[in-house]
Amino acid sequence: MNKALFFASIIAVFLTSCDSKEAKNNSETTRKTNEVAVIIDDQLWNGEIGDSVRNKFASPVVGLPQEEPIFTLNQYPVKLLEGFMSNSRNIIVVKKETKSQFRIVDNEYANPQVVVHVSGRTVQEILDTIQANDSLIINRIRTSEIKVFQDRIEQDSLLDSKKTIEKFNIKISIPSKYRMVMHGKKFIWFKKNITSGNMSLVVYQVPLNSIKDNAKAVNRITQIRDSIGRIYIHGAVPKTRMITEQAFAPYFSKTKIFNRATFETKGNWELLHESMNGPFINYAIVDQPNNRILIIEGFCYAPSKQKRDLMFELESIIKSVQFLKKK
Repeated sequence: MNKALFFASIIAVFLTSCDSKEAKNNSETTRKTNEVAVIIDDQLWNGEIGDSVRNKFASPVVGLPQEEPIFTLNQYPVKLLEGFMSNSRNIIVVKKETKSQFRIVDNEYANPQVVVHVSGRTVQEILDTIQANDSLIINRIRTSEIKVFQDRIEQDSLLDSKKTIEKFNIKISIPSKYRMVMHGKKFIWFKKNITSGNMSLVVYQVPLNSIKDNAKAVNRITQIRDSIGRIYIHGAVPKTRMITEQAFAPYFSKTKIFNRATFETKGNWELLHESMNGPFINYAIVDQPNNRILIIEGFCYAPSKQKRDLMFELESIIKSVQFLKKK
């Protein structure tokens, strides 16, 4: 083989490899919402490492009336990684190797995708790596899943969402299956019917000084949402109204939405004097430029359904909110 032919062959192989990799990265991912493919050999999966992965990434979601895992985990042997499992949207690869490493790669095999690589020389090294990075892994996967859902609904948002913009000076992507069922001067309610139940999204605002960043914040948020229930959200039976479930204290944390300080409250609601209840997620967004606190809440009634993905949908919609400049 002469030199020219040799180099031509090398270049052809290189270009074919690049094209193959680009095609792989451009292929679309599949799998259901909040599913994670765990690529790990059976020996590790059935031992301490598998227990740690399940405890971290399939632990119960806070704020739901029954136990449901953060992620649905599906385990596959390492040899399947380069096969049909590479188009999973979320992948955690765990290997016992001669070097210890941790890295998160976006769109390694397909797009969109999050691939987490964990390896170590010993079981303890792998366990330590998982322990040190579990929160980061969960946040990266959940953030990616929310973005996927938001991109999906961006093309299917409500045509009449301008009413939300006009009333609250915001933009928010609400799927077309949601219908406006009530609106007031500072309140709006969207609802979507599902099998044996419904999902709701409410938006309202209160004065900026209504909720202070102190130990009483969660109690104040509860008082406000209960007052909204008394005014707007009633059952079919007279004198029934939505209240925060009194048997359990809500989960409270702080976050940011659209770069604004936000109080996040998760818990369960119930209908006073009637046997109806379900989970809610409440975001009280401190909107200094508009001298208010904007509250967006999602809640559902689905007695015969798992609720993790229903609440995830509502959370994704809420986090799509954008605050518009004053005209």
